[in-house]
Amino acid sequence: MTATVIDDELAFAGRDKAAVVGIGQTAFSRDSGRSVLSLATEASLKAIADAGLTVDDIDGIVRCEQDNVRPYSLAAAIGAKNLHYWADTGPGGVAPCMMMGLAMGAVMTGQAKAVLAFRSLNGRSEMRLGGTGRHDAIEVVGGFGSYDEFYLPYGLQSAGQTFALMARRHMLEYGTTAEQLGAVAMACREHANQTPHAQMNGRPMSMDDYLASRMISTPLRMFDFCLESDGACAVVITSAERAKDLAKPPVLIRAVAGGAPQDHRPGMMFPVVSREDMTELGGRQAGAELWRRAGVGPEEMDLAQIYDCFTISVILQLEAYGFCGKGEGGPFAASGALRKGGQLPINTGGGHMSEGYVHGMNHIVQAVRQLRGEADMQIPDAELCMCTGGPLPIGSSVVFRKAA
Repeated sequence: MTATVIDDELAFAGRDKAAVVGIGQTAFSRDSGRSVLSLATEASLKAIADAGLTVDDIDGIVRCEQDNVRPYSLAAAIGAKNLHYWADTGPGGVAPCMMMGLAMGAVMTGQAKAVLAFRSLNGRSEMRLGGTGRHDAIEVVGGFGSYDEFYLPYGLQSAGQTFALMARRHMLEYGTTAEQLGAVAMACREHANQTPHAQMNGRPMSMDDYLASRMISTPLRMFDFCLESDGACAVVITSAERAKDLAKPPVLIRAVAGGAPQDHRPGMMFPVVSREDMTELGGRQAGAELWRRAGVGPEEMDLAQIYDCFTISVILQLEAYGFCGKGEGGPFAASGALRKGGQLPINTGGGHMSEGYVHGMNHIVQAVRQLRGEADMQIPDAELCMCTGGPLPIGSSVVFRKAA
């Protein structure tokens, strides 16, 4: 058989065919005093109203597989009566970007006309991702179960410890410094101080402050870690054609892609110490496919919302997605490139380290605000923004474009 060559222009049929038309979020806090269903309901109703739609227009819901709120429970809570499509994706930070793909696919195939995507968690007051608070049993064969069995008994108990190993490896191989990690934290904090709703708004941070923060897991300090937050975010996705008639300027979903390195193994999500190169992420595979599908490259992004669970995760993703060369993420951050006015402003609401940690969904909301021209810290003339998710061996990404 003769292989069929597909033109790159046709290789991704979804390019610019769907759009985010509504966004909503709750306050981000340390103790919401509310259920995750209540938080999800508030964010969802705000997103629907922002789009100029009603709950009767929502016929699809997608969520992170780790969310404790089920799609049909949320539908009942908001009063949606026409739910015909629902789906899960994940895990964790990988979910928001991939939710954009699920929603786009549902809209393009006629399975839904308006899809609600949400993430809700009490990540500070209830289940703590660092390992404290209520913890649901995990019984996934070949998944986190292997992690529990082979790593937890020997002291590798949290993502912070694993990313600390990645940071140390990066320092040893490429000469990355604490000050370069600090440049990431400072950029996010600077942007949060221009964002009234950010949890760290009104709390400026100097390099001396960063270096003086207590060591959590060497070489990562307290300000290398993201916040633990209670809160929820939601967005509404529909077809680009329908979006033209709605209340707010649509933000087009240019392309979505995920990726995993060839040596990714079941059960080895966090213990990257078992991989040949612990500083290599799925973002390299996701990025190559993302840029092909989007028809644009990293040099054309006006800004980016980079998943910042830790400062080192930002540096690794800058390299993985091609914003700089391998080993060059530290100097790139220290150059001022990540700040407003720099080559690639990131996390313009403060990110997970200074705005709030809603597993990447607040990055999606912030990207939409920027391309609408509604952000508190607005990047002038922003037309293209990419978001990343899940800086693990598996990765995800999306490019958004301002509608003409």
